[in-house]
Amino acid sequence: MTPSSNGRIVRQYLRRPFPGGGGLMTTPLLLLAAAFLLILANGFFVAAEFGLVTVDRPDAERAAAEGDRRARTVVEALRELSFQLSGTQLGITITSLVVGMLAEPAFAQLLAGPLTATGLPAGAVPGVGIVIGMLLASAVQMVVGELVPKNWAVSRPLQVARFVAGPQARFATLLRPVIIALNTLANRLVRLFGVEPTDELASARTPGELVSLARHSAEAGTLEQDTADLFVRTLSLAGLTAQHVMTPRVKVSALHSSATAEDVLNLTRATGLSRFPVYRDRIDEVIGMVHLKDALAVPAHERLRTPAGTIAVAPLLVPETLPVELLLRRLRHEQPIAVVVDEYGGTAGVVTLEDIIEELVGEVRDEHDAEGSDRPELSPATGEDGRPAWDAEGSCRIPTLRRIGLEPPEGPYETVAGLVADLLGRIPAPGDLAELPGWRISVHRVGHYRAERVRFTRTADPLPDPAVRGGLPKASGQDTPDAAAHALLEAAR
Repeated sequence: MTPSSNGRIVRQYLRRPFPGGGGLMTTPLLLLAAAFLLILANGFFVAAEFGLVTVDRPDAERAAAEGDRRARTVVEALRELSFQLSGTQLGITITSLVVGMLAEPAFAQLLAGPLTATGLPAGAVPGVGIVIGMLLASAVQMVVGELVPKNWAVSRPLQVARFVAGPQARFATLLRPVIIALNTLANRLVRLFGVEPTDELASARTPGELVSLARHSAEAGTLEQDTADLFVRTLSLAGLTAQHVMTPRVKVSALHSSATAEDVLNLTRATGLSRFPVYRDRIDEVIGMVHLKDALAVPAHERLRTPAGTIAVAPLLVPETLPVELLLRRLRHEQPIAVVVDEYGGTAGVVTLEDIIEELVGEVRDEHDAEGSDRPELSPATGEDGRPAWDAEGSCRIPTLRRIGLEPPEGPYETVAGLVADLLGRIPAPGDLAELPGWRISVHRVGHYRAERVRFTRTADPLPDPAVRGGLPKASGQDTPDAAAHALLEAAR
């Protein structure tokens, strides 16, 4: 039986006299009341669908472990998520069909009198009434039965999932044979398109869930903090590119092709580095990479007359968009240092194996590192009036700021220096001030036309999400040791 035939049956029923009089008005109102209850039921199924899909599984499991019975029901529903979602879709379909069957003719009956009073031809009144009834029913259905529960579930997934999981599970269990039959039919149709369906959604946890698990395990003491940090940083590598871990060109030590082998030795003494890019006319024209051992291999009396370009080897060039996992593979199998090239063909910076290792384990120092190079990119300080403050290097990446509860606006920048320049709208100068909600930003040192040292002072008491504050990876620079990161996290808590 089709919805249109159902509608005709309801319209015929509406024409029957209601016992005791008043049937022409009372019956449509009762049907509209029933339709509204079905719209609420539709909203329940929509909330169940979005709540179960968006809920954070680790949060639900943690609440269940603490004795929350409703959370345990949520966890059980998540174990057969595909089946539960099919149940919500069946509920949405049934309620939507019945709402249309009841509401449209009821609206048409109620609107018949007003439409006739407007002078509309008698033959057109039923059709116009049905159209208006359909529009009104659809509007109420969309707002009350779809958008409101969807937005509620997306905003508070765990709260909604706890509320709906029990009733939804009972509904799905009651109609299990019907749901299984419909799923079987759907799977057969999907196979016609060459796609092999799966009975359940992927059970593997997302990187975000794994980060959340590591963070909560560290807080509970079941996982060492250092191990948790290493785990989080390892997961973060998947989203990083060469641009995120490289040393920017303004900090690159390089040699002109006319420099000598003796210049290589002198630059090594000055910087503690052993490999340098060699360029032709400008840093954007890198023609090779020279190593300290190649300069030492030149006889001492020949070093002043041997150009660095003649002892350099062909450079490894990589795009700045190259994912870190692919970059690591090339650095291991080709050269331990690469020149990062931007989209315009210029030199964006250089990257080494050590840069990637430090992204995982923090600052790696040796006897050749310059004194003071282990200063953290973000360190606690004391602001005016004793307010909490943090000093940040200009190269400190934006995700690191979220550890202290600071959420910068989206913009065309990736570092603190870029954030400051964007807020000021010009090249910064020492003493410049800027503001973000709850924070005052002061520029302490400038170099190479960019902010090199910036202080962030808290002017209010923000309420950052602890999940955001604690589960982010270390910044990509070469100066952040684990100890400072741990101290910073403790201070932020």
